[in-house]
Amino acid sequence: MEDNGQKIAAEVSVSADENKTMSANLKYLSLGILVFQTTSLVLTMRYSRTLKEEGPRYLSSTAVVVAELLKIMACILLVYKDSKCSLRALNRILHDEILNKPMETLKLAIPSGIYTLQNNLLYVALSNLDAATYQVTYQLKILTTALFSVSMLSKKLGVYQWLSLVILMTGVAFVQWPSDSQELDSKELSAGSQFVGLMAVLTACFSSGFAGVYFEKILKETKQSVWIRNIQLGFFGSIFGLMGVYIYDGELVSKDGFFQGYNRLTWIVVVLQALGGLVIAAVIKYADNILKGFATSLSIILSTLISYFWLQDFVPTSVFFLGAILVITATFLYGYDPKPAGNPTKA
Repeated sequence: MEDNGQKIAAEVSVSADENKTMSANLKYLSLGILVFQTTSLVLTMRYSRTLKEEGPRYLSSTAVVVAELLKIMACILLVYKDSKCSLRALNRILHDEILNKPMETLKLAIPSGIYTLQNNLLYVALSNLDAATYQVTYQLKILTTALFSVSMLSKKLGVYQWLSLVILMTGVAFVQWPSDSQELDSKELSAGSQFVGLMAVLTACFSSGFAGVYFEKILKETKQSVWIRNIQLGFFGSIFGLMGVYIYDGELVSKDGFFQGYNRLTWIVVVLQALGGLVIAAVIKYADNILKGFATSLSIILSTLISYFWLQDFVPTSVFFLGAILVITATFLYGYDPKPAGNPTKA
């Protein structure tokens, strides 16, 4: 009887270890895909915006909406696959999880609305601050994300992890520090204008941290699948995105159409943007927002270096290389787990 009990306990232990290993594999796989996706998106987006072609250039506001709609379609297909490719089961799941739970769906309007507000705040910040002040101050979002993770998710961070976050913030600020030519182009700004810009970027830092951690909390505390949550988020993202199109580019859309300037490269950008929404949700589900920050920081370095060799529109400086070293150091330091000192033997 005891042998049977020990056998069952051993099997449970093995099963738990396998689940833990699978979870860790999913975490690092999703982080790796995020680095690849972010790097690819930055490079293709930059190339698509600098490519000289006849006719009007595509509108970034419409690209955001199309990406949200593609994300919704992809998530519906994934839910369809999970429901054993049954249209009846898909219809029931969407009805039960979205239409029959309006309050659960409305919860996703909060991060979606905050992301829209954040994008507008960054526009105000860039209009009222020089590039150096903006880039350095905006890196505070790394710390605000950690603070919200500790307060809202009861996450515990060690001394090495807090230290790595400060090093990461400093490293990213150095990596994105503008070159001398960019500094010369910055216009003279009044003290009042700089104060408005500073308040806008600080608010964006806190809203970015809160929205990310709030979405993580929803994903980890409810039984709904990541794909259902993404459909809900994409729905509100599309509504807020369409409002942005109307406010900022309404005249241009009425003149040349919604899909003006779209080409093959534009569609690659849009698909990568939609993929980003899916990957970020997976990262938040299997890892967390803090690790997402590290993955994004590494992709900044990677995309900048590829930009130097491929697009040849960037010359790395000593400040950039210092920042890159700090970001890589911070990444390893965050995962560092010091071995506890052995307990002294009691007399």
